[in-house]
Amino acid sequence: MDYTYGPGRNHLFVPGPVNIPEQVLRAMNRNNEDYRSPAIPALTKVLLEDVKKIFKTTSGTPFIIPTTGTGAWESALTNTLSPGDRIVSFIIGQFSLLWVDQQKRLGFNVDVVESEWGRGADLDALESKLAADSAHTIKAICLVHNETATGVTNNLATVRKLLDHYQHPALFLVDGVSSICALDFRMDEWGVDVALTGSQKALSLPTGMGIVCASPKAIQASETAKSLRVFFDWKDYLKFYKMGTYWPYTPSIQLLYGLKAALELIFEEGLDNVIARHNRLGTATRQVLAVEAWGLKNCTQKDEWFSDTGMEAIQLKLGLGLNKVAGKVFRIGHLGNVNDLQLLGCLAGVEMVLKDVGYPVKLGSGVAAACGYLQNNIPLIPSRI
Repeated sequence: MDYTYGPGRNHLFVPGPVNIPEQVLRAMNRNNEDYRSPAIPALTKVLLEDVKKIFKTTSGTPFIIPTTGTGAWESALTNTLSPGDRIVSFIIGQFSLLWVDQQKRLGFNVDVVESEWGRGADLDALESKLAADSAHTIKAICLVHNETATGVTNNLATVRKLLDHYQHPALFLVDGVSSICALDFRMDEWGVDVALTGSQKALSLPTGMGIVCASPKAIQASETAKSLRVFFDWKDYLKFYKMGTYWPYTPSIQLLYGLKAALELIFEEGLDNVIARHNRLGTATRQVLAVEAWGLKNCTQKDEWFSDTGMEAIQLKLGLGLNKVAGKVFRIGHLGNVNDLQLLGCLAGVEMVLKDVGYPVKLGSGVAAACGYLQNNIPLIPSRI
C-alpha cells in the first residue's frame, strides 16, 4: 500500500521507538563537535555518573555504546563469556527468542527454558537446574526483564534469591531494554551482573545508543572471557576511561546531548515518579478499564506478570502481534515521555479502528472507563495546588 501523508502530529503508541520530548529534540539540534576537545569528555564523565542512577547502582561500570539493544546484548555476552559456556536462557516472547538466537549464533551452549507466550519465565525450572548443578557448569542466567511482545514482566529479585540460596556463582545478565526508566529496576539490590537498555525506549531518545552497566564481578569475568569482540570490547572503553578521553571511537555528539536532556527530564520528574506514572498508565489501559469496557482479553495471563510499558488509519501507530501472536493481538505502547491525556487520545483512536473493522465496541466506552480510573489516580502537582 502506498504511503499517504496525513496532516498533524503522528501519534506513536508502539512499545518503542517512542515519542521524543521537545526538550530532547532541541538539545540534539546542534552541529558536530570534535569529540577529542575538552567539552565532550567533560560531558561524558557526567553522563556516565548519571546513567548509574537509572540502573540504581553505585558499584557498576557503565558503557555508552553507539548501537542498538541488539548490540548491547552482544556486548553483555561476549565480554563475560567464552564459546561453549552453558547459559540458561528463557523464551517468553519475540525478543527473548531473538536473544536466544544470538546466544546460539555466538557459540554458547544455550539451555533454553520456553514458556507459553503470555506467561512469565519458568523460575521453577530454573530452581531445578540450579539445584542439580553442583559442578557449577551454568556460567550465566539470561533473562528479559520486560517482554513487550506479550506484555510480560519477570521477577528479577526471585532469580537473585535462587542464585543465592544455591550459592551458585553464575552471572546474572538482564535485558532491561524496555524496563529501565519505566519499571522498578535495582541492579545492586538484585545482584544483576550485566544490565542493558536502549535509547529508543523509556529514555525517549532516537535509536542508536545502547547503554550497558557491568558489576565488578562482570568486569572481572571480562578479563578472562575468550569470546571474540572488537567493537564491543569493554577493555578499549576502560583504557580510554583511565586516559580521561572516554571514547575509543567517534560517538554521536547529538545523542550525547539528547541523553543529557532526557536524564534531566527524568530526574526533574523523579525516577520513582516516572515508574509510578508508567504503572498508572498501564493500569488504566489494562484493567480498564479500557480493555474490560471493550470486552478484549489481555495477552498476559497473570496479574503478577503484567507490564507497565505496553499491552497487547487515523495517524495512530500501534504495535502489531509478533511471531506466535501475529494476527492475534495488537499492542498499545505507553512507554517513555507519555502523559494521561496522550493515552486517552490513543484509546479513542483504538475505538475508532475497532469500529472500522467491525468489532462491536461502543464508542467512548474504553475512554470513559480510563477517564474514571485516571481521574482518581492522577497525583496532584504540589506547585500547582
